[in-house]
Formats: sequence, structure tokens, C-alpha cells
Amino acid sequence: MSPDLSLARKLLKDPRYPRTAQYDPEWQVDLDGGCPTFWLLESLCQVLDLKPGMRVLDLGCGKAGGAIFLAKEYGVQVWAVDPDIDPTENWQRIYRAGLESQIFPLRANGLSLPFPEQFFDTVIAVNSLQFFGTEDLYLRYRLIRFVKPDGQIGIVVPGFYQDFEGDLPANVPEHLKQYWDSCALCSWHSAEWWRRHWLKTNQVEVILADNFPENEGYQTYLRWERIIQYKHKLAEDDAGRHITFVRLVAQRRGKV
Repeated sequence: MSPDLSLARKLLKDPRYPRTAQYDPEWQVDLDGGCPTFWLLESLCQVLDLKPGMRVLDLGCGKAGGAIFLAKEYGVQVWAVDPDIDPTENWQRIYRAGLESQIFPLRANGLSLPFPEQFFDTVIAVNSLQFFGTEDLYLRYRLIRFVKPDGQIGIVVPGFYQDFEGDLPANVPEHLKQYWDSCALCSWHSAEWWRRHWLKTNQVEVILADNFPENEGYQTYLRWERIIQYKHKLAEDDAGRHITFVRLVAQRRGKV
């Protein structure tokens, strides 16, 4: 099914997201990579300390919509990295936005990043770390060295309010079993799981780990699912019982 553009025009003008509401709803829909990037970024940036001129890594940037949002709204420089999207296509979007001096697209894998150590003030990852950042050694050996001491890492990932116990997927609620493989639910975790996952490396302080205030993590998932009209009706079937978006902000310790 095609996206519901009339619903997009209505919902993406939500006054709770004044920055997102400035952008063309149809353009946001065209950038879809599986999540409501602008809503999630706007919520995440409310709890980050972004200043003009900062160097920011947008890890798993997709079609660079989030990078454009970050550069326009916060005046930061953004290195927009994705392993699957053609950087030339992203560069064309960046050029049309008039941000060619602020955003630098490249194709790279999150497991092998081509940057100098301590290069970034902030790393931001929206809807990406569930694919490669859940391994125990990812932060220690793949990511943290690129962040300045006292620098920030902010992520948003799909997840659950609480992790399921026992053998999986056998102990997953029945309405989620049909999505276990197709939506890679085995990589989804709770905010508390992500907090402990990063704290145990002894390299960061976790400033925040939550599901967004007032159930907004689930609601953003549901609204976007209805706008894009995905074949999978995961949020609708869940009815707010388990799934959400998880938001986490960490700060690299001054001495690691």
C-alpha cells in the first residue's frame, strides 16, 4: 500500500514537535527508513547538549534526512554514515537543502568506522544500533574511541518496556511471534537493558535511559506505522502492551 499522505500532512504538523512541523510531510515520508526519524530526533535532541559547530556522527543515517535536520536546527557539522545508501544520492539531497558545507555523506559500516580517534563531539544513532550495537564489545572496540572525552552518545532504538524472560521466542506473547523474524525482534531490548549494556563497559556515564515521556515512544511508532501503511501492523497488534522506542544518552568519561 502507498503511504497515507493526508494523514501525514495532519500528524506531522503536531505542535508537540515544532521543529519537525516546519518540514514538508511528503518529503519526510519519502525519506522513510522504518521509523519517524524527525520526531525521534527532535525528542532525543531535547536531552542532548548540541552547540553550533560541533562535529556530529549520524550513524546509520539512511537517506540523510536526520543529518539535514541536525544541521539546520542546531548548526552542527554532520558526518552522515550508512552502509547501504549511495552517498552520492545523499549528497544530492544535502546540496538541494543548501547544506553542502555542513554535512558530509559517506558509505561506511558501523563496525569499521574510518575516523580519527576523539574526532566527534557527539554520536547520534536513530533506528540503527539494534542491528550492530548489541554485542558486548561494540562500545569498547568499535565506537567509543571516536568520541571526545566528555562527549555525548545519543541513540533511539525500537524496543520493549521490559525484556521477556525465559526461552525466546517461545515465551514471547502470541501476538508478537508472527513478527519475531520479519522485524528482527530478537535484537530489541528495554531501556534498562541498554543502560546496563553500556554501563558495564566502564567507559560512559548513562545520563538518561527511557521510553520517552507519557508513552510517546509507542505512540510515535503507531502513528508512523499508520502513515506509511506498513505490511506489518506490529504497533497496532501490540496495542501499547510491550513495544516502544527507547531513548538513551551517555557521556564518555574523561579518562577511560
